[in-house]
Amino acid sequence: MSDNSRGDTIYLDANATSPVLPAAIAAAVDAMGDRFGNPSSSHACGLRAKRILDDTRARARRVIKAGPGRVLFTSGATEGIQTAVLSALLAVRERRAAGDACGDLLVYGATEHKAVSEALAHWNRILGTGLTLQALPVDADGRHRLDVLRELAPRAVMVCTMAANNETGVVSDLEGIAGVLREHGPRAYWMVDCVQALGKLALDLVGTRIDYAPFSGHKLHAPKGIGLLYVRDGAPYTPLMIGGGQEGGQRSGTENMAGIAALGAVLQALEEGTTFRSHAEMESMRDRLEAALREAFPGIVFNAPLAHALPTTLNFAVPGMPSKELLDLFDAAGVRVSAGSACSAAKAAPSYVLSAMGLPLWRSSGAVRLSFGPLATMDFIIEACARIRRCGEALRGAQPAASNLSGQAHGVLQLSSEGRHGWLVFDIDACACVAIDPPLALAPRIAAMAGSRGLRMAAVLGTGCDPDGMDARMALRAALGQAQDEPGALGWPNDAGEIMLDDGHGLACIAIGGQVLARLPSHEMRVSYLLGTPEGKRLPAPRMVFTGDAVVDGVAPDTVACFGVDVDGVPFRTLADDVGEGAMVLTPEDVADFLRTHEDALLVDVREPAEAAAGACRLHGRTAHNVPLSRLAENLAHLLAEPRRPLVFVCRSGNRSARAALCLRRAGHDQAWTVAGGIALA
Repeated sequence: MSDNSRGDTIYLDANATSPVLPAAIAAAVDAMGDRFGNPSSSHACGLRAKRILDDTRARARRVIKAGPGRVLFTSGATEGIQTAVLSALLAVRERRAAGDACGDLLVYGATEHKAVSEALAHWNRILGTGLTLQALPVDADGRHRLDVLRELAPRAVMVCTMAANNETGVVSDLEGIAGVLREHGPRAYWMVDCVQALGKLALDLVGTRIDYAPFSGHKLHAPKGIGLLYVRDGAPYTPLMIGGGQEGGQRSGTENMAGIAALGAVLQALEEGTTFRSHAEMESMRDRLEAALREAFPGIVFNAPLAHALPTTLNFAVPGMPSKELLDLFDAAGVRVSAGSACSAAKAAPSYVLSAMGLPLWRSSGAVRLSFGPLATMDFIIEACARIRRCGEALRGAQPAASNLSGQAHGVLQLSSEGRHGWLVFDIDACACVAIDPPLALAPRIAAMAGSRGLRMAAVLGTGCDPDGMDARMALRAALGQAQDEPGALGWPNDAGEIMLDDGHGLACIAIGGQVLARLPSHEMRVSYLLGTPEGKRLPAPRMVFTGDAVVDGVAPDTVACFGVDVDGVPFRTLADDVGEGAMVLTPEDVADFLRTHEDALLVDVREPAEAAAGACRLHGRTAHNVPLSRLAENLAHLLAEPRRPLVFVCRSGNRSARAALCLRRAGHDQAWTVAGGIALA
C-alpha cells in the first residue's frame, strides 16, 4: 500500500499536509526513546541528542545548499516568515534612523500565502515603520508581473515571493525576479517561501540572491510542528524568541527533538535519492491524472498551465459544478482532494489566488486542487485514476429521478444557493418540468440539467418572496433559449388550464405529466402553488404547496410546505402544529450501540445520487437507504408514515444530515437523529 493511501482512502491533498515517512516516524520514536536527552545538556544523554541536532542541520545545509548562511530549526513556515519579516523591518528602521532613504514599499506577490501579507502588516504596525504594503500582480498564468516589479523595485525595502504556489502549483520565475532586483532594487531584502519547493524543485540557495527562505516539514512527509529558516550570510537577523539561548542564541526554546529527528530522516531520504520519485516520474504521474480527469469531466478547465507548474499539482474547475459538490463526489469515492489552501478551506469565498490571475468567478469559486507527494507510486496513481473515472461515471449516471423510497419517475428537486431555495417539479416520462423560485446563481445549472435529461421547461415561476426573482427567472429563460419576457404575473403562462378543489374553488393549473400544479393567489403580490395528482378535473388532496416565506392557511396539516427561504430554520415542513424542536444527535461512538439497540432504525444517506453511486454508505454492517437531501421534501410523507421508527441520517461531514434531521423534527417526527461528523468520523 502506498504511503499516500490509508485503507480505502486515496489521499490527493499533499499540498495541505503529507503522511509521515515511516523512517521519520522511527527516527522520532528513537529521539523520544533511547536518545531522549536535552541537546543543551553536556552529559552523555545530551550529547546523543545533540548529535541528532547537528546531523540534521548538516543534512539540511547540503540539501538546500545553504553555504555559509544560517539554518535554523523552527516550528514551521509561519514562524520562519515572522522571523524573516521582523529581521528585515528592524534593519529598515535602523537604516532610516541613520538617514538612509531606503524606500517605502513592502512588496508581496498577489498570490502569496496569507501568512506573508498578514505578517508584513502585523510587524509594520508593531514596529511603526509606516511602510506601504503593495501587492505585486500576476499574469493569467499565475506568474509575477516582472514589468510591474521593475517599477516598484526602486521603492521596495522588502520583496516577498514564493518558489511555487500552494494552490495552483505555479512555479515562480525566480531568476527573472532576481534579475529585476539586481538591476532595480539591489538593496531590497528578498524572502522566498520555499514550502512547496522542497523535494519537488532543485534548490541552490547560496547561488541565489535570496535573503530568507522558510520551509515546513509536514509538506514533505515530516511531522507537523517542525520547519527550517535559511538566512543568507550577511542578511540582517533578529531572533523572534529570546530566552535560553538555544540554536546558538538565534531561536530560544528547547528544540523539538522528535520533529528534528523526523525531518532528518526525510532529508536523508532526499540525499540518498532512492525513496522519492524523480521530477520526470512525477510528471508522468501527473499526466495520467490529467488524462483521467479529462475523461471523467469532459468540460474540465485547468486553472494553471502545466508547463509552469509543479509536477505534483493540478488545479481545475468543472462548468456547472461548485467545488463543494466536486469535493463531496470525490470524497464518496474515497479520494481526498481540497478546494484550495487548507488554511482557508473553512472560508466560503472564491480563491484569492485564482481571482488575482483574472480567472472568472465560476473558476475561482469552483476550483478543486489535487496534489500528491514525491513518495507516490505508480500503483497508487493508477488506483487514483480509476476512482476519478468512477466519479465521472457516477456523475453522468445521476439524474433527477425518484429516490429509493418513492419509486416513481416524477418528483420534486430542491435547488439551494446562498440561503435561497428553488424547486424543480419534473416528470421524466413526460419530459416536462417547472421551476419555482430558481436561485439566480443556479440558472445556468438548472438549464443544463433540464437539457441533459430532455426536459421541456413548461414554466419558470416565482412566489414573490425573492427580491431578485425577476432577474433569476429572466436568467433561467435566457439559459434555456426562451423569450425573457414574463408571460404573466410571476411567470404564470397565459394558456394555463383549470382545476377544481374539493371546496369548489377553481384554480388555474399546469399539467406536468401526471401531476398538476395549481396557482393559489395570496396577497401583496405573493403567490403559492399546490401540487398533487388530479382525479379528472378535480384536485382532491394536494400533497405539496410551494410558498415563498410564509405558511399558507386553509391547506391540510399533512401538506408539505416548500419555502423559498428557511422558515423556522428549515426549507420545508408539514403544516401540522405538533412539531419537534432541534435534531437529536448521535456521536460517532454512539452509533453502533444505537443501531444494535434499535433494530428497526432506518439508516438514511442524504448525499446526492452521484455521491451514492461513487461510494455506497455502510455503517456497522447496515447499508443506508439513499434519500438525497435535495429530494427529502417529496419523501417526507414516506418518512413520517412511521413516526416512532428511528431515522438515523448520515452524510459525509454531518452538515446535511443535521439539516435533514431538523426538517423531520420540524415536521413532527419524534425519532429523527443525525450522526455528528458524518461518515468521516463514524
